[in-house]
Amino acid sequence: MHIERLKTGPIEENCYLVYNDEALLIIDPGEDADLIRQQIAKTTQQPVAILLTHAHYDHIGAVEELRHFYDIPVYVSPLEQSWLGDPILNLSGLGRHDDINNIIVAPAEYEFEMKEYTLGDIHFRVVPTPGHSIGSVSFIFDDFVVSGDALFRGSIGRTDLYTGNLEQLLDSIKTQLFILPNEFAVYPGHGDATTIEHEKQTNPFFNA
Repeated sequence: MHIERLKTGPIEENCYLVYNDEALLIIDPGEDADLIRQQIAKTTQQPVAILLTHAHYDHIGAVEELRHFYDIPVYVSPLEQSWLGDPILNLSGLGRHDDINNIIVAPAEYEFEMKEYTLGDIHFRVVPTPGHSIGSVSFIFDDFVVSGDALFRGSIGRTDLYTGNLEQLLDSIKTQLFILPNEFAVYPGHGDATTIEHEKQTNPFFNA
């Protein structure tokens, strides 16, 4: 299994390509669809789905272009399905960046259940990690997890946005992510990768 990070958009959101010899998954295509397509072409694999850890604007900006280019479905939490088409809920309509305004994404074809999936011969498990937003999820693969904006290297996601909740986020990380093996790599929605062990031992939110 391979995973590649692409920094997208004005706040350098991490889009991930997860692929094997059979298929490829696009996770959180935030912006820069052309860059994402170029990198996919280098893998020679065919995308089978777009997975969203949550529906904030910086994670969904390239969804429409890529879903139509590859003719593939989108998966999102049912708790944030309505956010895709609402610029206030996905935060794109709040004037945060001059070049990003009113992102509207058509409804996702599928709403996640908290269970195991196999898409195009790629196996993963979806777990709830709310706190940054109510529908945030993480994707657990064989030896790594894509944590969205829940857990970062040395930090956690912000909780001052709509439906954010600090206590809920800390509990999500403890009960869903920190139970993973220490050697598991963590690929967050922003910034560099880390490991479960490193965050357990050094993350200031859990070592005050």
